[in-house]
Amino acid sequence: MQPTPPIATLPVARRKAQPKFIIGGVLFAAALVLLMATAFTSTAQYFYTVDELLAHRAELGTRSVRATGAVVGDTITVNPETLEIRFEMAHLPDEREVTDLAAALHAAVVDPNAARVMVVYVGPKPDLLKNEAQAIVSGRFAADGVFYADELLLKCPSHYEEAAAGTPAPHTLTGAATPAP
Repeated sequence: MQPTPPIATLPVARRKAQPKFIIGGVLFAAALVLLMATAFTSTAQYFYTVDELLAHRAELGTRSVRATGAVVGDTITVNPETLEIRFEMAHLPDEREVTDLAAALHAAVVDPNAARVMVVYVGPKPDLLKNEAQAIVSGRFAADGVFYADELLLKCPSHYEEAAAGTPAPHTLTGAATPAP
């Protein structure tokens, strides 16, 4: 019987990568990149101020966009049967230009020359929908010139100002919970 040579002395067979695996890997990577690019562009929404929204209305057509503005309180109407909410949204400068959001919201609402757009949203009335709240809407323009929102988000700066000043904002729990005896 002949002894087996040590493993270190055995010749290592070099395997050549087969072209079909290389081509398959490249095609898989290309498909993955294409899928990610398509998903990103189809879900991207553009963010507009009311001035920009009105200036680009014709270009936007029925494309879904996101816009922001100040809620004009005396224009809010709610139909309790259909849950349709209508309100005007006044132009609010870009957030990067605003240092005091509450003052900017107030100025936008009281300025009779501020650009405004009528917004219609169908759904339950949010608690924060009131005068001088910041509205962020996602939706599209219709032929009647009204902006129909699919989504309505609201920010009320008074909640944040109270919290920043050290006063607990509404709906904030304070203190530690005590166990029941």
